[in-house]
Amino acid sequence: MTPNQERWAEALSVEEIHGDTAPAFIAERIGALALQGDEAGVERWRQIAARLDQLRNPVTFLLA
Repeated sequence: MTPNQERWAEALSVEEIHGDTAPAFIAERIGALALQGDEAGVERWRQIAARLDQLRNPVTFLLA
């Protein structure tokens, strides 16, 4: 599985598990990782957040 496929799978999993609170969950993860100084972790979760946004707003993504 490529890193891109992993991010999509992670976004789908977060959506399935957390539903409407998925964006808040991701924001908490990013905040915690930022406080730890984990730049790679922050970037990974930002990528997951971007894919979650694409899942939730496909028309916006297609128009961009």
